[in-house]
Amino acid sequence: QVQLVESGGGLVQAGGSLRLACTVSGHTFSTYTMAWFRQAPGNEREYVCAITWHGGIYYASAVQGRFTISRHNTKSTVNLEMNSLKLEDTAVYYCAAQPGYTLYATETQYDYWGQGTQVTVAS
Repeated sequence: QVQLVESGGGLVQAGGSLRLACTVSGHTFSTYTMAWFRQAPGNEREYVCAITWHGGIYYASAVQGRFTISRHNTKSTVNLEMNSLKLEDTAVYYCAAQPGYTLYATETQYDYWGQGTQVTVAS
């Protein structure tokens, strides 16, 4: 049973920073592609970024240059460092995992999901 648990969400002022973490259990973490998605109220869930087992990374244009994804295979964690946060970054952030070495940017390609963590950016 693969389980993903996000942490680190909260309230932050615009321009501030926040760090999310996702801890994974129940599978060989190093062989999975890991991703972050987010869903704002009234919106569809959208892709944020992803990282392959060997460190290949792709960011959505909305977060490029502000967010940094990283993974620690020995600790089975993936992190999301968010800087220069904007009001429009407010959303529930989800961690997702998919077996294999391909980087996907669509949610339908990911089989495993965390419960989400709320990020609220205030003015």
